[in-house]
This record gives sequence, C-alpha cells and structure tokens, in this order.
Amino acid sequence: MAKKAELLEQAKKLKLEVTDKNTIAEIEAAINNTKEGQTDGDSKETGENSDKTDQKEQVAKSGKRSAKAIAEADEKAAKEDRKTSDKEADEKPKAPVQVQKTRSKLERSGKKMQEASKLVETGKEYSAKAALDLAVKTSTTKFDSTVELHVRLGVDPKQADQNIRENIVLPAGTGKKVRVAVFGEPEDVVAAKKAGADVAGSDEFLQQLDKGNINFDVLVATPTVMAKLGKYARVLGPKGLMPNPKSGTVTKDVAKAIEQAKAGKVEARVDETGIVHLGVGKVSFGSDKLMQNLQAVFSTLKNAKPSSIKGNYVTSIYLTTSMGPSIKVAASEL
Repeated sequence: MAKKAELLEQAKKLKLEVTDKNTIAEIEAAINNTKEGQTDGDSKETGENSDKTDQKEQVAKSGKRSAKAIAEADEKAAKEDRKTSDKEADEKPKAPVQVQKTRSKLERSGKKMQEASKLVETGKEYSAKAALDLAVKTSTTKFDSTVELHVRLGVDPKQADQNIRENIVLPAGTGKKVRVAVFGEPEDVVAAKKAGADVAGSDEFLQQLDKGNINFDVLVATPTVMAKLGKYARVLGPKGLMPNPKSGTVTKDVAKAIEQAKAGKVEARVDETGIVHLGVGKVSFGSDKLMQNLQAVFSTLKNAKPSSIKGNYVTSIYLTTSMGPSIKVAASEL
C-alpha cells in the first residue's frame, strides 16, 4: 500500500489522471510514458539548438561561406528559378491574336459613292470623251460639282526648265464668277473700271488691305506699283493672290488681264510631286463643253514639254468630280 501511495503522489505531480482504482502496474506505466515523452522533447530541442549552432559555425567571415557569399548564391538561385518559370510560361501555347480587318476607303464611303464607283471599271483606261461622260454620270452631289483633272508628269519641279507653269484660257470658262481687283496708278484705275473690274484703286486700295478686306479672287497690278505691294506678300501669297508676271497678273494692259480672268483663265502648275491639279469646268457644262476645255489644257501641257525630258512625259491622267469616283484616262490622250 505504501508503494501505491508513493506512485500516486508521483502521478499527482505529473498531473496524471490516475486513482486508487488503478493498479500499481497501470500507475507505473503512465508515469514511465510521461517521463519518456519529456525526454524526447528535450532531446529534440537540444538537436534544434545544435543545428542552429552548427549553422552559425558554418558561416565564415570571408570566402565562399561568408554571409555575403551565401546571400549572393541564394539570390542567383532565385534568379535562375525565375528564368525557368518564365521560359515555361513562354512555351505555353498562346491564344491566337485576332487581327482587325481594315476597311478600304471605298468601304468607308457613303452609299451614293459606292453605287457610283460600280459604274467605273477598275484598271480600265478610258478615252477622254468616255471619261468625261462617265464623270458627269457618276457625280454624287446635289450642287454643281467641279470636274477635276489630275495629270502626273515625268518632270522634276526642282529643275528650273521642268517647273511647268502655264496660263490657259478655257474656251467654255470655269463656271465660277470671278471677282477681279486692280491696283495701279489713277489712270490705270479709270481704265480698269471701264473694263469691268469689280474693285479698282490706288493708295485707297492699300488701306483696304490694311483693314483685312480681301473681297476679290484675282488681283491685277501694274509694274510701277508692285513695290508698294511688297509688305502685303505674307497676306496675299498664301491665298494665291499675289500678282505675278508669269501668271499675267502684272501687266500694263489691265483691260486685257481683266477680260481673260473673267473669261475663264486658269493656271496649270506642277506641284512638288510633279502633278498638275486643275478644274476644267462644271458638271452642268455637259461633256461637249468640258471636252473643249480639256483639249485646251492638253494642248497647252503638250506644248510645254521640256526638251530635257527623255522618258515618258505623261505618267498618268485621272478625271473626277467633287466627291465622285476617280476615272483613269489613257495617257496617249495627251
């Protein structure tokens, strides 16, 4: 009994759930199991502390086992892992990229333009007469459209002899009401008014320019007063209104200049890409009057061919109307 009492006392200290009903063998077994568990825990903790101590002992002050070298090695290993994961991600099949189809200019145009374009055969070169008939037929506007001519010439505008600039009086006119202004000496002003100038004046004309009043389409000036227009070149030049001897707007015969301007005088000049853009009349003219104007333009351009041109002088010819489809004309027509 004394032994059992002693064992119960030990079990109480170990906080074991045993009573007098348990046998001595059961109490001893519970006590032994509890002690073994505590021993294992202590051994494990001792082992962890030992591992930490060994790890601390493995870190050297310098060399490959230094703290800096170990940190660099860990960083390098992490970088390699990232590369591997990125490579695996790249090797995964990607979803196909959907390319949005770009619509052509014709597909983006209105219904009237699309219907009119069906009348023009793609790639076909028309005669001048057939092209004019088709241009009139394919006009899509409610207003009286201008028939436009675009001729690409095989010239270099940077060369002085190839910079084509010609004045043409269209037989049937342009279809536009042209307002002509004349700046000259008092006696020239009187002659200009008699010839039908819309605006005419000497020094008082310059006063109107100072106020920004530009109510004319063509400006004619006499040679003696051109020096006074010099300071207005920045205003008139960009608008194409600055008088120029080559265009016939600087002349002593103001009456003739006024007559030609109102009769339908136009200027055919190549742009920097070697193309002549010109309006040859209105749709309301009909194909016969338009043909007269077109032949006058073709004749002038043909006579203006520079002698230095050895290859093809005319590269392409196109006719169109305002907001209408483009019609290709055979180059042999010019």
